[in-house]
Amino acid sequence: MSKYITEIQVSLDRCEEIQFSMQNLTQIPVDLNKGAGGNYIYLWYRRGDCSPITRIQFSFNENTREGLARAGYHKVDKDLNKGADGDFIFLWYDTDSSESKVPIVDLAVTTDPCEATWYISSGWEPLTCDLNRKAGGNYIFLWVKRETPTYIKEIITTNQPCEDDRYFRDGYIRLDEDTNREAGGKYVFIWYLPTTNPAEALRDLQVSINDSEYKCFEQVGYQVVHQDLNQGAGGDYVYLWYKKEDCSKKPIRTMTLILDQSSVCVFQNNGATVIDKNLNSGNNGFQEKLCFFQ
Repeated sequence: MSKYITEIQVSLDRCEEIQFSMQNLTQIPVDLNKGAGGNYIYLWYRRGDCSPITRIQFSFNENTREGLARAGYHKVDKDLNKGADGDFIFLWYDTDSSESKVPIVDLAVTTDPCEATWYISSGWEPLTCDLNRKAGGNYIFLWVKRETPTYIKEIITTNQPCEDDRYFRDGYIRLDEDTNREAGGKYVFIWYLPTTNPAEALRDLQVSINDSEYKCFEQVGYQVVHQDLNQGAGGDYVYLWYKKEDCSKKPIRTMTLILDQSSVCVFQNNGATVIDKNLNSGNNGFQEKLCFFQ
């Protein structure tokens, strides 16, 4: 069997399902509109031995679309919320390869936190965007499995899309959810740069939501990412911190934002670390928590 995922398609109706089936694509049999009404929408993929897909990202507004287009990502031009009332969500992928861009060998979709149990413990990466974003219904997430394990080497944040294309080309992965969601203020996104070398990996992450915590993390050797994750939204000053020089902890493989709070215990019970701090602390925005896997 061919090893890599080399093509992704989306079907919006029965005719397209028949078309992709006749083209020998494989369907992931999970409705991406589950619980939200609208069209029956399915992801399809093809396996091959050449030009593997190494990156998958999502856009849900112009801010998240611009950098992907400029970076040359391929857009699957099908709204993943078609027929529902949510955001216009599009999948984008890229086949560029480098040390930080490792081929994807498998895909899966979950619609319930309990379904994530096996993927968490088996080295898969969850992609942050809820594919039912603002449509109601189930929280739906795409998971990817890579050819070899990767680890987080570096973390940055952005509050405007003008340099997104450069970060995509340099190999960074964007967590496709605004840390200021429904809070107003700037669109703020967390990004990370993968590496295949565990010796280069970060070992711990923390979040501060007040001056006391800020000073505490500073004193014990954590490095701050200089971006208030609540910028322009009111509320508390929220900062992300990391530590690399801590051999007592395992290297961090990947990270995501927890949107479905009912999944916190499931993730924790399967070895993930969930930082119990709301990234929208002090305002009325969407509750989000940072989660990472070691």
